Amino acid sequence: MKATELRSKGGEELGKELTELMRAQFSLRMQIATQQQNNTAQLRKVRRDIARVRTVMNEKASAK
Repeated sequence: MKATELRSKGGEELGKELTELMRAQFSLRMQIATQQQNNTAQLRKVRRDIARVRTVMNEKASAK
């Protein structure tokens, strides 16, 4: 997911996206803990996507 894609979304859409990513992160953490997930790089990707969404949300909040 790119930041340019996120900037075109509204505040409500960003909130939904953040919620989905947080759920995905929790699911991946549980899968890694129970050794069902071998691809730990996927967790890193989700964490960075969460950071991107939060950054864009903060940018939009400070622009008002």
